[in-house]
Amino acid sequence: MKRLFCSFLIAITSVVFSPLAVIAAEPDTAASTVAPININTADAQELTALNGVGEAKAEAIIAWREENGPFEKVDQLLEVNGIGEATLSDIRKRVVL
Repeated sequence: MKRLFCSFLIAITSVVFSPLAVIAAEPDTAASTVAPININTADAQELTALNGVGEAKAEAIIAWREENGPFEKVDQLLEVNGIGEATLSDIRKRVVL
């Protein structure tokens, strides 16, 4: 009886937890398939899709490029009011020129 109970417990455990292992092992394809955002052409709505960029920072990015022309390098985002090293680090892989 004890052996039957242990076998039953092992079977139930493997059925319950095996789908979780598959889900945990799958890569986050949503993040890797998101198209990069061109900071020289994006509108405010597109810019707010960037992590840490809200409406105010998006408008500041647009204002900066209207005053200074197109960004020549991504690091120039540090010149935008409200964007610091942390924000730039968060969005660097998602932006292009």
